[in-house]
Amino acid sequence: MLRYAFLLPLSLAAAPASAQSWQVDRADSSVGFETTVSGGAVTGEFSDWTAEIVLDPADLDNASISARVLTSSGTTGNGQMDSSMLSDSGLNPSAYEAATFVSDDIRAMDEGYEAHGTLAMAGTERDIVLPFTLAIDGSRAVADSRYTLARADYGVGSSSWGSAAAEVTLVLHIEADAAE
Repeated sequence: MLRYAFLLPLSLAAAPASAQSWQVDRADSSVGFETTVSGGAVTGEFSDWTAEIVLDPADLDNASISARVLTSSGTTGNGQMDSSMLSDSGLNPSAYEAATFVSDDIRAMDEGYEAHGTLAMAGTERDIVLPFTLAIDGSRAVADSRYTLARADYGVGSSSWGSAAAEVTLVLHIEADAAE
C-alpha cells in the first residue's frame, strides 16, 4: 500500500532579463515523486499541474514561483497504491483538490538556488526550502529539484500505513522558454 505522494507543486525555472517570465514547456517537464513501500521503490507522477515563474538570476528580488498540482492526477501505475494515495486518509482530492507551492524568496547558493516558500497539501501548510539547479541557454531554461518530505507532517496517511511511504521525495524537472 502506498500512501505517500503529494507533491507539489513544484515547478521551477529561471532566466535572464529583469522580471523575466517563463512559459513552462509541459511536454518536456515533469512533477514526480519517489518513495519506499514494503521495502520496494515506488515512483509516480502528477499529470495535471501548472506553474507561473518569474526569475532572473541577476534580479532575484523580483523572482517568484507559484505552482499548483491537482492531487487527483497522481499515479504510480499500481492500482492498489494509487487507491491508497488518493483515499480520504491519503491526499484526499475530494476535500483538497490541489497541492500548492508559492515562493517570492529565491536565493542564489554555491550549488544552485533555493526557493523559500510555502508548500500546502491535504489541508496543511509548511514553510520549506526547495533547492534547485538552473541552466539557461539563450531563451531556454532547465531546472531540476529534489525535495524530501515526511508525509505525516502533512497529515497524510493513517496508523495502518505504518512506515509505508514515510518519506516522499518530490522530483521536479522543468523546462521553460522566456516569455516575450
